[in-house]
Amino acid sequence: MRLSRTESIGPISFYALLRRFGSARAALEALPRLARRGERARTVTATTRAAAEAELTALHRIGGLIVCWGEPGYPNALAQVEDAPPILSVLGQREWLDRPMVAIVGARNASANGRRLARELAAGLGRGGLVVVSGLARGIDAAAHLGALETGTAAVVAGGVDIVYPEENRGLHDALRRHGAIVAELPLGSEPQARHFPRRNRIISGMALGVLVVEAAARSGSLITARYALEQGREVFAVPGSPLDPRCRGANDLLRRGASLTETAEDVLTQLGPLVQDAPSPRPRTPPPLPIGERWPLHAPPGGAGEPAADEDALDMIVERLGPTPVAVDELVRQCQLTASAVATLLLELELSGRVERHPGNLVSLR
Repeated sequence: MRLSRTESIGPISFYALLRRFGSARAALEALPRLARRGERARTVTATTRAAAEAELTALHRIGGLIVCWGEPGYPNALAQVEDAPPILSVLGQREWLDRPMVAIVGARNASANGRRLARELAAGLGRGGLVVVSGLARGIDAAAHLGALETGTAAVVAGGVDIVYPEENRGLHDALRRHGAIVAELPLGSEPQARHFPRRNRIISGMALGVLVVEAAARSGSLITARYALEQGREVFAVPGSPLDPRCRGANDLLRRGASLTETAEDVLTQLGPLVQDAPSPRPRTPPPLPIGERWPLHAPPGGAGEPAADEDALDMIVERLGPTPVAVDELVRQCQLTASAVATLLLELELSGRVERHPGNLVSLR
């Protein structure tokens, strides 16, 4: 928890540090040294043990718990995602997270027909053995949760699990605490902010075997979720709507791009049935591999004790090839003619020193 909650340590950096140093404790001890490298070096202060213990105590006080990546109880599909959250806060019935899931997302200002259809689809998918996951927003999300309350539903929120947002969903939030599950990547007390919602959306799609979109405008968070689903290798489904209704343009565009046309729960169950049967049951116990050709050893190399894998010339070579436009890490490996592990190590140091920013799809750029 201390390593995960430390400022500037995102999920990818978290797993990279575990590979590099072998344990969270060793990574915490190495952070000050790593962050000092480079002209724009900055101080990285790890979250204190007292702060982590206080968060755990507060979470337990409201009946919640922490589920860590690699432990039993962590959503299995999400564990396969490259940037899966290292820890999740959970309120409610944690056992729903062990079941195969399908996501239902859509417009906040949904039509009456859209809400009714989302609720009916969720109920049908629940009867088919799938837990419905959504984002606890107004509109389609709320309707999907309501439809699946009896069969199993989980809400991924953009703030802390204890924060009700929007306020109109307070009753639904309470119902999910009793009969469903509420999941958050952020600490208790975190207020939802605009930048948190894309992070929330990648968890929704990551937890699910497929994402069903019911009413979505041409530019909406639901389409972001669908995009994450495609990047994560998930199935994408969409309900067709009237071309006269702007709330349906995003879903109709997904259909033009190859999403599966969906009118009933059976349309989804037919495609996801084989995936449910073939879903792997064992959960990984080591950090997920980086999507580049070479993996780091779990422990630091002998004699290195966590020292950088390349010198300042190599660091300069990496920086010279970076700019404000994101570039693939694989491309840096090819152009710099360094090992993949050396490039990964240098990028980690540059990120901790505030010089490099990571982007989805294993892309990096200069800040």
